[in-house]
Amino acid sequence: MKSEQRVWTESEGWSDPRGEGLESAAAIVFVFGGSDRMRSGAGIKELQALYPRAPVFGCSTAGEISGVTVTDSTLVSTAVSFRSTRVQLRSITFTGEPDSHSVGFKLASELPREDLVHVMALSDGLHINGSDLVRGLLSALPENVGLSGGLSGDGDRFQETYVIGDEGPATRTVSVLGIYGPDIRISCGSEGGWDPFGPERVITRSEGAVLYELDGKPALNLYKLYLGEYAGGLPATGLLFPLSIRSVDEDYSVVRTILQVDEEAGSLTFAGDMPMNYRARLMKAGYERLLDGAEAAAQACKVHGEPPADLAVLISCVGRRMVLNQRIEEELEGVRAVLGPDVTLAGFYSYGEMSPLAGRSRCELHNQTMTVTTFREV
Repeated sequence: MKSEQRVWTESEGWSDPRGEGLESAAAIVFVFGGSDRMRSGAGIKELQALYPRAPVFGCSTAGEISGVTVTDSTLVSTAVSFRSTRVQLRSITFTGEPDSHSVGFKLASELPREDLVHVMALSDGLHINGSDLVRGLLSALPENVGLSGGLSGDGDRFQETYVIGDEGPATRTVSVLGIYGPDIRISCGSEGGWDPFGPERVITRSEGAVLYELDGKPALNLYKLYLGEYAGGLPATGLLFPLSIRSVDEDYSVVRTILQVDEEAGSLTFAGDMPMNYRARLMKAGYERLLDGAEAAAQACKVHGEPPADLAVLISCVGRRMVLNQRIEEELEGVRAVLGPDVTLAGFYSYGEMSPLAGRSRCELHNQTMTVTTFREV
Protein backbone atom coordinates (compact mmCIF):
# COMPACT_ATOMS: atom_id res chain seq x y z
CA MET A 1 0.00 0.00 0.00
CA LYS A 2 1.03 3.58 -0.63
CA SER A 3 -0.09 6.88 0.86
CA GLU A 4 0.28 10.63 0.54
CA GLN A 5 -0.80 13.56 2.69
CA ARG A 6 -1.94 17.10 1.98
CA VAL A 7 -2.89 19.98 4.27
CA TRP A 8 -5.52 22.61 3.43
CA THR A 9 -5.40 26.10 4.92
CA GLU A 10 -7.66 29.02 4.22
CA SER A 11 -4.80 31.13 2.89
CA GLU A 12 -3.02 28.49 0.79
CA GLY A 13 -5.65 25.91 -0.17
CA TRP A 14 -4.36 22.35 -0.61
CA SER A 15 -0.63 21.81 -0.31
CA ASP A 16 1.39 19.71 -2.70
CA PRO A 17 1.32 16.03 -1.69
CA ARG A 18 3.82 14.55 0.74
CA GLY A 19 4.20 11.01 -0.53
CA GLU A 20 3.57 8.92 -3.61
CA GLY A 21 1.58 11.12 -6.03
CA LEU A 22 -1.46 8.83 -6.07
CA GLU A 23 -4.35 10.86 -7.54
CA SER A 24 -6.46 8.42 -9.62
CA ALA A 25 -4.80 5.41 -7.95
CA ALA A 26 -6.16 6.25 -4.49
CA ALA A 27 -8.72 3.78 -3.07
CA ILE A 28 -9.73 5.81 0.02
CA VAL A 29 -9.06 9.31 1.33
CA PHE A 30 -9.14 9.99 5.07
CA VAL A 31 -9.78 13.65 5.86
CA PHE A 32 -9.97 15.27 9.29
CA GLY A 33 -10.60 18.97 9.85
CA GLY A 34 -11.86 21.75 12.06
CA SER A 35 -15.63 21.97 12.47
CA ASP A 36 -15.62 25.39 10.79
CA ARG A 37 -13.94 23.86 7.72
CA MET A 38 -16.37 20.94 7.64
CA ARG A 39 -19.34 23.29 8.00
CA SER A 40 -18.32 25.41 5.02
CA GLY A 41 -17.31 22.42 2.89
CA ALA A 42 -14.35 24.45 1.66
CA GLY A 43 -11.69 22.15 0.33
CA ILE A 44 -13.75 18.93 0.38
CA LYS A 45 -15.01 19.21 -3.22
CA GLU A 46 -11.51 20.08 -4.39
CA LEU A 47 -10.25 16.98 -2.61
CA GLN A 48 -12.80 14.82 -4.41
CA ALA A 49 -11.60 16.27 -7.71
CA LEU A 50 -7.99 15.43 -6.81
CA TYR A 51 -8.91 11.78 -6.09
CA PRO A 52 -11.85 11.06 -8.41
CA ARG A 53 -12.04 7.29 -7.80
CA ALA A 54 -11.72 7.35 -4.01
CA PRO A 55 -14.50 7.74 -1.42
CA VAL A 56 -13.79 10.31 1.30
CA PHE A 57 -14.01 9.22 4.93
CA GLY A 58 -13.58 11.75 7.72
CA CYS A 59 -14.98 14.06 10.38
CA SER A 60 -14.55 17.26 12.39
CA THR A 61 -12.02 17.34 15.18
CA ALA A 62 -10.54 18.94 18.25
CA GLY A 63 -7.22 19.02 16.40
CA GLU A 64 -5.87 17.45 13.21
CA ILE A 65 -2.89 15.07 13.21
CA SER A 66 -0.39 14.99 10.35
CA GLY A 67 2.82 13.17 11.15
CA VAL A 68 3.89 14.50 14.55
CA THR A 69 2.17 17.86 14.05
CA VAL A 70 -1.21 19.02 15.42
CA THR A 71 -3.12 21.82 13.67
CA ASP A 72 -6.48 23.54 14.13
CA SER A 73 -9.00 24.84 11.57
CA THR A 74 -7.22 23.02 8.75
CA LEU A 75 -8.02 19.94 6.68
CA VAL A 76 -5.57 17.05 6.64
CA SER A 77 -6.07 14.42 3.93
CA THR A 78 -4.37 11.04 3.69
CA ALA A 79 -4.93 9.25 0.38
CA VAL A 80 -4.22 5.51 0.35
CA SER A 81 -3.86 3.04 -2.51
CA PHE A 82 -3.83 -0.74 -2.16
CA ARG A 83 -2.54 -3.57 -4.30
CA SER A 84 -5.53 -5.87 -3.63
CA THR A 85 -7.46 -4.55 -0.61
CA ARG A 86 -10.96 -3.13 -1.20
CA VAL A 87 -13.17 -0.74 0.77
CA GLN A 88 -16.90 -0.05 1.16
CA LEU A 89 -18.42 3.08 2.74
CA ARG A 90 -21.85 3.43 4.38
CA SER A 91 -23.40 6.33 6.32
CA ILE A 92 -26.58 7.38 8.14
CA THR A 93 -27.81 10.89 8.91
CA PHE A 94 -30.45 10.97 11.64
CA THR A 95 -32.82 13.48 13.23
CA GLY A 96 -33.64 13.96 16.89
CA GLU A 97 -32.07 11.70 19.50
CA PRO A 98 -31.45 8.34 17.82
CA ASP A 99 -31.47 4.78 19.07
CA SER A 100 -27.69 4.48 18.93
CA HIS A 101 -27.69 0.68 19.00
CA SER A 102 -30.03 0.56 16.00
CA VAL A 103 -27.85 3.03 14.09
CA GLY A 104 -24.80 0.82 14.59
CA PHE A 105 -26.67 -2.39 13.75
CA LYS A 106 -28.12 -0.92 10.55
CA LEU A 107 -24.80 0.42 9.30
CA ALA A 108 -22.90 -2.79 9.99
CA SER A 109 -25.69 -4.86 8.41
CA GLU A 110 -25.36 -2.91 5.16
CA LEU A 111 -21.70 -3.86 4.70
CA PRO A 112 -21.06 -6.94 2.51
CA ARG A 113 -19.68 -9.83 4.58
CA GLU A 114 -17.39 -11.69 2.19
CA ASP A 115 -13.70 -11.03 2.94
CA LEU A 116 -14.56 -8.29 5.48
CA VAL A 117 -11.56 -7.86 7.80
CA HIS A 118 -12.08 -4.63 9.74
CA VAL A 119 -14.55 -1.75 10.17
CA MET A 120 -13.67 1.82 11.08
CA ALA A 121 -16.50 3.99 12.42
CA LEU A 122 -16.73 7.78 12.70
CA SER A 123 -19.69 9.18 14.60
CA ASP A 124 -21.42 12.38 15.59
CA GLY A 125 -19.77 13.38 18.85
CA LEU A 126 -22.69 14.94 20.73
CA HIS A 127 -25.96 13.11 19.96
CA ILE A 128 -24.87 9.45 19.96
CA ASN A 129 -24.39 7.13 22.91
CA GLY A 130 -21.03 5.75 21.87
CA SER A 131 -21.32 2.62 24.01
CA ASP A 132 -24.64 1.67 22.39
CA LEU A 133 -23.27 2.47 18.94
CA VAL A 134 -20.33 0.10 19.48
CA ARG A 135 -22.63 -2.65 20.76
CA GLY A 136 -24.92 -2.20 17.76
CA LEU A 137 -22.01 -2.42 15.32
CA LEU A 138 -20.59 -5.52 17.01
CA SER A 139 -23.98 -7.25 17.11
CA ALA A 140 -24.16 -7.18 13.29
CA LEU A 141 -20.51 -8.00 12.54
CA PRO A 142 -18.90 -11.46 12.38
CA GLU A 143 -16.83 -12.21 15.48
CA ASN A 144 -13.56 -12.25 13.55
CA VAL A 145 -14.02 -8.71 12.17
CA GLY A 146 -12.17 -5.93 13.99
CA LEU A 147 -13.66 -2.55 14.94
CA SER A 148 -12.10 0.80 15.77
CA GLY A 149 -12.88 4.49 15.29
CA GLY A 150 -13.98 7.56 17.18
CA LEU A 151 -16.46 10.32 17.92
CA SER A 152 -16.03 13.56 15.96
CA GLY A 153 -15.02 16.73 17.76
CA ASP A 154 -15.65 20.47 17.90
CA GLY A 155 -12.57 21.78 19.67
CA ASP A 156 -13.48 22.62 23.29
CA ARG A 157 -16.84 24.15 22.25
CA PHE A 158 -19.13 21.06 22.30
CA GLN A 159 -21.65 22.71 19.98
CA GLU A 160 -21.67 20.99 16.57
CA THR A 161 -19.77 18.05 15.10
CA TYR A 162 -19.59 16.80 11.50
CA VAL A 163 -19.05 13.46 9.79
CA ILE A 164 -18.68 13.08 6.03
CA GLY A 165 -21.70 11.20 4.69
CA ASP A 166 -23.20 10.56 1.28
CA GLU A 167 -23.80 14.28 0.67
CA GLY A 168 -20.58 15.58 2.20
CA PRO A 169 -19.97 16.83 5.76
CA ALA A 170 -23.15 16.77 7.87
CA THR A 171 -24.20 16.95 11.51
CA ARG A 172 -25.93 13.99 13.22
CA THR A 173 -24.16 11.52 10.96
CA VAL A 174 -22.36 8.20 11.43
CA SER A 175 -20.17 6.63 8.73
CA VAL A 176 -18.45 3.25 8.57
CA LEU A 177 -15.61 2.06 6.37
CA GLY A 178 -15.46 -1.67 5.62
CA ILE A 179 -12.01 -2.98 4.68
CA TYR A 180 -11.78 -6.21 2.66
CA GLY A 181 -9.25 -8.74 1.46
CA PRO A 182 -6.83 -11.46 2.58
CA ASP A 183 -3.72 -9.31 2.26
CA ILE A 184 -4.50 -6.49 4.72
CA ARG A 185 -3.13 -6.67 8.27
CA ILE A 186 -4.77 -4.36 10.84
CA SER A 187 -3.90 -4.02 14.53
CA CYS A 188 -5.35 -1.85 17.30
CA GLY A 189 -4.11 -0.52 20.63
CA SER A 190 -5.63 1.85 23.18
CA GLU A 191 -4.21 3.13 26.46
CA GLY A 192 -4.86 6.02 28.85
CA GLY A 193 -2.43 7.02 31.55
CA TRP A 194 -4.82 8.69 34.01
CA ASP A 195 -4.54 8.20 37.79
CA PRO A 196 -7.52 7.81 40.17
CA PHE A 197 -8.04 10.06 43.18
CA GLY A 198 -10.69 10.48 45.84
CA PRO A 199 -13.07 7.75 47.07
CA GLU A 200 -14.75 5.20 44.84
CA ARG A 201 -18.51 5.80 44.72
CA VAL A 202 -21.52 3.82 43.49
CA ILE A 203 -23.69 4.97 40.60
CA THR A 204 -27.09 4.94 42.30
CA ARG A 205 -29.15 6.66 39.61
CA SER A 206 -28.49 6.88 35.88
CA GLU A 207 -30.19 6.53 32.53
CA GLY A 208 -28.05 5.53 29.58
CA ALA A 209 -25.25 8.08 29.38
CA VAL A 210 -26.86 10.47 31.91
CA LEU A 211 -25.56 10.28 35.49
CA TYR A 212 -27.92 11.63 38.17
CA GLU A 213 -26.63 10.31 41.48
CA LEU A 214 -23.49 8.97 43.11
CA ASP A 215 -23.95 7.36 46.54
CA GLY A 216 -27.50 8.73 46.52
CA LYS A 217 -26.35 12.34 46.09
CA PRO A 218 -26.69 14.66 43.04
CA ALA A 219 -23.77 13.83 40.77
CA LEU A 220 -23.21 17.37 39.53
CA ASN A 221 -22.89 18.75 43.07
CA LEU A 222 -20.33 16.12 44.04
CA TYR A 223 -18.41 16.68 40.83
CA LYS A 224 -18.28 20.45 41.37
CA LEU A 225 -17.06 19.90 44.93
CA TYR A 226 -14.01 18.04 43.65
CA LEU A 227 -13.37 20.40 40.75
CA GLY A 228 -13.27 23.49 42.95
CA GLU A 229 -12.10 26.48 40.89
CA TYR A 230 -12.49 24.46 37.67
CA ALA A 231 -16.26 23.96 38.18
CA GLY A 232 -17.15 27.26 36.53
CA GLY A 233 -15.73 26.07 33.22
CA LEU A 234 -17.91 22.97 32.84
CA PRO A 235 -18.37 21.04 30.62
CA ALA A 236 -15.00 21.86 29.01
CA THR A 237 -13.00 21.65 32.26
CA GLY A 238 -14.52 18.23 32.90
CA LEU A 239 -12.08 16.97 30.28
CA LEU A 240 -9.34 17.44 32.86
CA PHE A 241 -11.14 15.23 35.40
CA PRO A 242 -12.86 12.24 33.76
CA LEU A 243 -14.56 9.41 35.64
CA SER A 244 -13.28 5.87 35.68
CA ILE A 245 -16.11 3.32 35.93
CA ARG A 246 -16.03 -0.42 36.53
CA SER A 247 -18.39 -3.29 37.15
CA VAL A 248 -17.86 -5.25 40.33
CA ASP A 249 -17.73 -8.33 38.08
CA GLU A 250 -14.86 -7.04 35.88
CA ASP A 251 -11.16 -6.65 36.62
CA TYR A 252 -10.71 -3.53 34.48
CA SER A 253 -12.25 -0.07 34.11
CA VAL A 254 -13.12 2.33 31.29
CA VAL A 255 -12.95 6.11 31.35
CA ARG A 256 -15.84 8.45 30.62
CA THR A 257 -15.73 12.14 29.68
CA ILE A 258 -18.46 14.74 30.29
CA LEU A 259 -20.25 16.18 27.25
CA GLN A 260 -23.03 18.21 28.91
CA VAL A 261 -24.27 19.36 32.31
CA ASP A 262 -27.85 19.99 33.42
CA GLU A 263 -27.90 22.42 36.33
CA GLU A 264 -31.63 21.99 36.99
CA ALA A 265 -31.51 18.19 37.09
CA GLY A 266 -28.10 18.10 38.77
CA SER A 267 -26.94 15.62 36.14
CA LEU A 268 -23.96 14.98 33.90
CA THR A 269 -24.13 13.53 30.38
CA PHE A 270 -21.19 11.41 29.26
CA ALA A 271 -20.05 10.06 25.89
CA GLY A 272 -21.00 6.50 26.85
CA ASP A 273 -23.02 4.41 29.27
CA MET A 274 -22.97 5.04 33.03
CA PRO A 275 -24.58 1.80 34.27
CA MET A 276 -26.39 1.57 37.60
CA ASN A 277 -24.39 0.00 40.45
CA TYR A 278 -21.07 0.49 38.66
CA ARG A 279 -18.26 1.95 40.75
CA ALA A 280 -17.03 5.42 39.72
CA ARG A 281 -13.90 7.33 40.65
CA LEU A 282 -12.44 10.64 39.55
CA MET A 283 -9.26 10.66 37.48
CA LYS A 284 -6.46 13.16 36.94
CA ALA A 285 -3.43 13.13 34.69
CA GLY A 286 0.30 13.61 34.84
CA TYR A 287 2.32 14.44 31.75
CA GLU A 288 4.63 11.45 31.81
CA ARG A 289 1.84 8.94 32.45
CA LEU A 290 -0.10 10.23 29.42
CA LEU A 291 2.98 10.06 27.22
CA ASP A 292 3.70 6.52 28.41
CA GLY A 293 0.10 5.61 27.56
CA ALA A 294 0.50 6.79 23.97
CA GLU A 295 3.61 4.68 23.54
CA ALA A 296 1.87 1.65 25.06
CA ALA A 297 -1.02 2.00 22.59
CA ALA A 298 1.44 1.96 19.70
CA GLN A 299 3.37 -0.95 21.18
CA ALA A 300 0.14 -2.99 21.36
CA CYS A 301 -0.15 -2.71 17.57
CA LYS A 302 3.24 -4.27 16.89
CA VAL A 303 3.34 -7.97 16.05
CA HIS A 304 6.60 -9.71 16.91
CA GLY A 305 8.54 -10.68 13.82
CA GLU A 306 6.27 -8.77 11.44
CA PRO A 307 7.39 -5.82 9.26
CA PRO A 308 6.41 -2.30 10.40
CA ALA A 309 3.04 -0.78 9.52
CA ASP A 310 2.58 1.45 6.47
CA LEU A 311 -0.17 3.66 7.95
CA ALA A 312 -1.36 4.46 11.49
CA VAL A 313 -4.61 6.29 12.22
CA LEU A 314 -4.36 7.95 15.63
CA ILE A 315 -7.50 8.98 17.54
CA SER A 316 -6.66 10.69 20.82
CA CYS A 317 -8.96 12.47 23.25
CA VAL A 318 -9.41 16.24 23.45
CA GLY A 319 -8.91 15.93 27.22
CA ARG A 320 -5.38 14.65 26.68
CA ARG A 321 -4.71 17.63 24.46
CA MET A 322 -5.93 20.04 27.14
CA VAL A 323 -3.67 18.47 29.76
CA LEU A 324 -0.55 18.12 27.60
CA ASN A 325 -1.09 21.56 26.04
CA GLN A 326 2.19 22.71 24.49
CA ARG A 327 3.63 19.22 24.94
CA ILE A 328 0.88 17.60 22.87
CA GLU A 329 3.15 16.67 19.97
CA GLU A 330 5.29 14.62 22.35
CA GLU A 331 2.62 11.90 22.44
CA LEU A 332 2.74 11.74 18.63
CA GLU A 333 6.53 11.57 18.76
CA GLY A 334 6.19 8.68 21.20
CA VAL A 335 3.97 6.77 18.77
CA ARG A 336 6.43 7.52 15.96
CA ALA A 337 9.34 6.23 18.05
CA VAL A 338 7.54 2.91 18.59
CA LEU A 339 6.17 2.38 15.07
CA GLY A 340 9.23 3.61 13.18
CA PRO A 341 10.18 6.56 10.96
CA ASP A 342 8.51 5.37 7.76
CA VAL A 343 4.91 4.91 8.93
CA THR A 344 2.43 7.58 7.80
CA LEU A 345 0.67 9.08 10.83
CA ALA A 346 -2.82 10.59 10.42
CA GLY A 347 -5.77 11.15 12.73
CA PHE A 348 -7.51 13.57 15.05
CA TYR A 349 -8.40 14.60 18.61
CA SER A 350 -11.84 13.29 19.47
CA TYR A 351 -14.78 13.19 21.89
CA GLY A 352 -14.43 9.41 22.28
CA GLU A 353 -12.39 6.48 21.00
CA MET A 354 -13.49 3.02 19.85
CA SER A 355 -10.98 0.21 20.22
CA PRO A 356 -10.09 -2.86 22.20
CA LEU A 357 -7.93 -2.00 25.19
CA ALA A 358 -4.39 -3.29 24.87
CA GLY A 359 -4.41 -6.99 25.69
CA ARG A 360 -8.17 -7.41 25.11
CA SER A 361 -10.08 -8.40 22.00
CA ARG A 362 -13.47 -6.76 22.64
CA CYS A 363 -13.96 -3.27 21.22
CA GLU A 364 -15.43 -0.69 23.60
CA LEU A 365 -15.95 3.04 23.76
CA HIS A 366 -13.24 4.85 25.70
CA ASN A 367 -12.52 8.43 26.64
CA GLN A 368 -9.17 10.03 27.39
CA THR A 369 -7.16 7.35 25.57
CA MET A 370 -4.74 7.34 22.69
CA THR A 371 -6.07 4.81 20.18
CA VAL A 372 -3.88 3.56 17.33
CA THR A 373 -5.04 1.52 14.32
CA THR A 374 -2.23 0.32 12.04
CA PHE A 375 -2.45 -0.95 8.46
CA ARG A 376 -0.07 -3.04 6.38
CA GLU A 377 -0.60 -4.92 3.15
CA VAL A 378 1.39 -8.14 2.61
